[in-house]
Amino acid sequence: MLPAPRADLKPNTFDYEIQPLVKATGFREYDARWLFGPEINLLGVQALGLGLGTYIHELGQSRIVVGHDFRSYSLSIKQALTIGLVAAGCEVLDIGLAVSPMAYFAQFDLDAPCVAMVTASHNENGWTGVKMGAQKPLTFGPDEMGRLKQIVLGGAWKQRPGGSLAQIGGVAERYVADAASRARLTRPLKVVTACGNGTAGAFAVGALKAMGVAELIEMDCELDYTFPKYNPNPEDHVMLKAMAEAVKAHGADLCLGFDGDGDRCGVVDDEGEEIFADKIGLMLARDLSALHRNSTFIVDVKSTGLFATDEVLRANGAKTVYWKTGHSYIKRKTAELGALAGFEKSGHFFFNQPLGRGYDDGLVAAAAILSMLDRNPGKKLSDLKKALPVAYTSLTMSPHCADEVKYKVVEEVSQEYARLRDAGGSILGRKIVDLITVNGVRVALADGSWVLVRASSNKPEIVVVVESTQSDADMRALFREEVKPRLTAHPEVGAYNQEI
Repeated sequence: MLPAPRADLKPNTFDYEIQPLVKATGFREYDARWLFGPEINLLGVQALGLGLGTYIHELGQSRIVVGHDFRSYSLSIKQALTIGLVAAGCEVLDIGLAVSPMAYFAQFDLDAPCVAMVTASHNENGWTGVKMGAQKPLTFGPDEMGRLKQIVLGGAWKQRPGGSLAQIGGVAERYVADAASRARLTRPLKVVTACGNGTAGAFAVGALKAMGVAELIEMDCELDYTFPKYNPNPEDHVMLKAMAEAVKAHGADLCLGFDGDGDRCGVVDDEGEEIFADKIGLMLARDLSALHRNSTFIVDVKSTGLFATDEVLRANGAKTVYWKTGHSYIKRKTAELGALAGFEKSGHFFFNQPLGRGYDDGLVAAAAILSMLDRNPGKKLSDLKKALPVAYTSLTMSPHCADEVKYKVVEEVSQEYARLRDAGGSILGRKIVDLITVNGVRVALADGSWVLVRASSNKPEIVVVVESTQSDADMRALFREEVKPRLTAHPEVGAYNQEI
């Protein structure tokens, strides 16, 4: 019987080879992520499989899809996870190398309620993790992750007979065909697809060609788990810059970039300008609300405030709900309210029927964007962007802050803003009119500008976004003169991954 995990094991020791290592910090709000080696070992992953298998049996399930992304270590991690799942009596359906939305698709395709996708998502090499769910198309939230953590760290799993493993073929082909069926282009478009040498490169090219893209320029679509140019993350400036340069070099209509596990889509327009996913979401909401009047859209708290004030959405009877950042939260809220779509600023797009099955899928998002262009003949993507009201939104900036203290820091900052509001204070001359605290604190100002401070759900970081309705310079000032000094006053907050 596998012993309960320990958190104090060191690599390259005898105990590390015979006992499971699982650091508690790897259990995040809606998925699990560790640095492979110092925070979890293969026996620890096996313990995770035993715990997950035990938990889904508690939920009355046993049939589970597993897949893995393209990292040098992901296959071995999936195999260790599978050993645990089988020992826990689960019927494991292994779909092989996959992007995360392919694993979600397989839940429907193979009639399997549960999923465990081994992926580090867009995290740098060295990270690993598992995205899990037991009720398609939803993935685990805090309650489920809390119970799983309790089982795994306590060694409270149960081994059961009857576990099995089947290698399932054909899922990738059916997934690509399904994604491609969601767009049928009638206008010729020149499209760059950027995959950062991540897993999506194996599937995006075929899907986009099948959608009817007239000329497809492939950019870093060859799989290479060393990520020789940059980490596949279309929210990071370095990848966006490369995408913009490719659009200009080829005179393309747009570039569609995909992250490491293919569940996010980043966009650069025909002028070589990146369009953050919340603005793309607003463009899509305008387009789709004309076809599906009185629709509801879910957006995360990092998203532009324009959703709440847009006249086109109002004229089409659309309603917008701001909710917690995180793919699991937005996915769950989109399903709960029967929303037509959900948009997260990091690039996760969720479409319910008839547009999708409710899970986040970069290729389905790409199909929606291409279809929007197809419905607007004679207009470029930059034209649709320029038709939006003006707002100046920052990059997502993330100063380092340890997992053990990041929520405490954000709570302290939230209380500081509450005291400032209650005292009638202002930020750069503007009164605070509202505090949204469903996820950190979003501070809304009298002119529609806002600042957001929240704890990252999957990394030891704090997340900062600011938006100004006045100017690019004012947006930068909101960060440099307000948020950054406020966070600097907290010694637990470290260096930023990027700054404006």
